[in-house]
Parts: sequence; structure tokens; C-alpha cells
Amino acid sequence: MDRLTLSRIDDELNSEEVAELCFLCTDFIPRKRLEGISSAKDLFIKLQDASLLESAYLIQLFKTIHREDLVNRLQRNSRQLEEADAIPALSSYRVMLYRIHDDMTKENLDKLKFLLNDKLNRRPLEKSKTVLDVFLEMEKTQIMSKDNVSELHRLLLEFDKQLATVVEKYMQEHRGALSEISNYQERPSVTSLALLPLPQPESGLPSNENLFSRLISDAAPCEDTPTSPDEEDEYYSFTHNPRGLCVIFNNEDFPGTVLTKRSGTQEDEKSLNHLFHRFGFEVVVHNDLKANAIQSEIRKLGQRDFSLDDALVVCVLSHGDNGCVYGTDEQKVELRALTKPFTSDQARSLAGKPKLFFIQACQGKQDQSGSVPMGMETGETHFESDAATVPSNSIPSDADFLLGMATVPECKSFRHTKTGSIYIQELCRQLERAAESSQREDILSVLLRVNREVSKGVYLNKKQMPEPKYTLTKKVVLKYVSTDH
Repeated sequence: MDRLTLSRIDDELNSEEVAELCFLCTDFIPRKRLEGISSAKDLFIKLQDASLLESAYLIQLFKTIHREDLVNRLQRNSRQLEEADAIPALSSYRVMLYRIHDDMTKENLDKLKFLLNDKLNRRPLEKSKTVLDVFLEMEKTQIMSKDNVSELHRLLLEFDKQLATVVEKYMQEHRGALSEISNYQERPSVTSLALLPLPQPESGLPSNENLFSRLISDAAPCEDTPTSPDEEDEYYSFTHNPRGLCVIFNNEDFPGTVLTKRSGTQEDEKSLNHLFHRFGFEVVVHNDLKANAIQSEIRKLGQRDFSLDDALVVCVLSHGDNGCVYGTDEQKVELRALTKPFTSDQARSLAGKPKLFFIQACQGKQDQSGSVPMGMETGETHFESDAATVPSNSIPSDADFLLGMATVPECKSFRHTKTGSIYIQELCRQLERAAESSQREDILSVLLRVNREVSKGVYLNKKQMPEPKYTLTKKVVLKYVSTDH
């Protein structure tokens, strides 16, 4: 993004507009990191840290706050906008809340704050200058979330039925937004109940009990449930059993080459194998393959019929360099060769389905330096890098791909010789956390947390920064389908 353009935009946005933009970014940037931001310039830095400083994402933001002049400026200065990777879209939940903010009068804001007096801490409520501030406080105390707006709907019905219809429309388009309708003790309004598509009674169960039996607790297996047309547009479908195929290429020994043994990689393989089994995938592991063998297996995999699969996952654990990974014979396999057989024109049965690639390998020999944060103080003698040398190559940009790289181009990634690589182990931890959450956390949110946690550490006095690249068109949500441990 052109810095001069961003600097001029910073001059034209007032503090209220910056606060509105921060609110809209809350789904992708932790709220704590947005606190204290007073200028657009500060926000742009946070967006850059979260890999969100792209024209298309900024255009969504500026359109939402009705700054068409800034939209036009970005479009004039973004020649390659159509060629950019797919980016996260503003959630319909945030946009819905912003629409309420647009039409909220000072009088109605006071009424809302009064009604919330016994539900929110008094001091933050008094300091709330706009309804967006109130919404953030409601989210903090879990009165409201993207999956539960019933309390907001009930409150708005008390003083502005027109604003309540904005929430009603959101609830109609997102089944489950009223799933926790019993959060307050009062009887739900007739309007609220009318918006909720109740299931038919079964086995003599009352309809309400039948409804709440569909809710799942933390860490519960994810059962197949029908999706609405809107959910089909927002989320990739995961309904088949098995969900799909997870293929792990695990290279540990490189005999007869200058490449060292990758001690600790077996821990990565075990973690990935266990996790994707729990996600309902069929897992296939290939150990210590030469470059030709890796490419042969990839080509063979590209000819598979994926009609009964929801997704493909490929994990590569090896030495590597910029744009490639290495076989055990020190011969390179370009990243493009790994992904190309699965583009929509090559693997028709995978068209429209997510293809997830996770690459644990160095992408160069450069070190990343940085200030030393607290934590991650494991003995440095146990860390190794997976570096080698090879020219760079590009990555296909066909739709529905996610490429999770352990590090940015031209830099090293690190592996603990006993516990496994920094990136893969953190990836597995964050995927487990998301799977155990009652929320539908998509994989991009997971990878943002992976970036944050890995970047905190210091390895051999150096830093590591993972890099996700994607052209996903929907959200990928991975949940457990079994309770095997």
C-alpha cells in the first residue's frame, strides 16, 4: 500500500471515524491492541501487523463508514487490486452493529445505557460516548456476541422498534444468533420467537428442549447439522465422514547430503496426525521421501476423486529455502509443484473446496532480529534451523487455497530438537483451542494467533515470523468429530 496515500488519508479522518474503524476491525485485531489508538496512522500499523493493510480490506472499511471519497482514492491508487489474494471480509455482525450506530440518537443512547445499568459495570458505561463503546462493553461481559444478539434485540424493542428490525434481519440471516435466547429470565417476545426456525418435536420432546439439545458444549464433538443458504455462502461445508484427506510428508534423515538430521520432527508428525484424526480426516504419512517421490505422490494425489471429501490438507516437514522444500536427496520441490495439481482446472472434484497447505521449512538463510520479549526462554542449544539454498518461486493464486508458511520469504524457521518445530506445535495448540471453543473460530483467526505467539519468542537469539497466504473464499472452521485422545 502506498505510504503517501495512507498519510493523506490519515490527515482526513477525524478521531470519531478512527474509533469507528477500530470497532469494525475488532474481529481480526484483539481489542486490547486497539485501545488507545487515536489516529488512522496508528491503526494502519496494527492492520499491517495483522497482514490486513490491503486496498480491498480498507475499501470495505471506508465504504462502511460512508467515506466514498477515500474509496475512490484507494481505487485510483491500487492498479493490482484485482490480482491480490483474497482477504478477510468485514463480518455481517459488525456491519449490523455499525448500522445501529448510524441511526442511534443521543436520546436513545441514554435509554440504552439506562436499561443496561444493572448488567454492565457502571464506570465503563458512564464513560461510553457512543453506542459502539456500549457494544464493546456488552461483548466484554458476554451479554452479546455474533452468535447471540437476543438481548440487544430485546433492549431495542423497548424504545426503538425500527432499530430492532436491523437486528431481526441479522437474526433471520444467521440462524443460531438466538441460540442463547434464555440468557435473560424474561419470556422472549413473540417477535423473537417468530424469527427462530424451531425444529419439529421428536420422541415426545417439547420443541424448546429439542432446540437447546442442538447446542454443543466446549470440546464436544461437532455433529453434522444442515446449513442455511447464508451459512453456505460464508462457511465451507464439513459434513462428510471422513471430512477429507490429510497427507503428511515428514523428512527427518538426509543421508549422503550436507543437510542435517531434523531431530524433533517426529513430534510434529505425531501432533498433526493426532489432531487431524480428531477433526475427522483420513491421515496418510510419508516418511523420508526423495524429491521425485514427493512429486510422484503429489501427482497421484491430484488424480484422486475428492467428490466425497470436504477438504484436502497437506503438511510438509522438511528442510527448505525460498519457494521450495527439499527431498531427502537434497533435491528441491517447488511450492508451486505442491499446489498446482489441486487447482480447480486440474482437480475438478476439489473445485470450491478448501485446500490447506502447512509448510514447516526455512525459506532462506536470513535471520530475523528483534527486541527480546519476555517468555520463550527455552535453552537455545536445543534449537536448529531448517535452512538451505535455492532460488525463489511463485505460488498459485487459484481460489480456495491456504498456504501456512512457518516463516516469511528468505528467512529461517526454528525447530526444537526434542519437542518439535515452533510453528507446527503452536499451530496445533491454536487449532485445538479453536476446536474446543463454543464459537465458530475460522482458521484465519487461528493463524493470526499463531503469528502473535510465535513472534513473541526468541530462538538462537533470533526471531521467527510465520506467514499465511490464502485465496479462500469462505471461512474454514475445524471442529472435533470424535472424543478420542
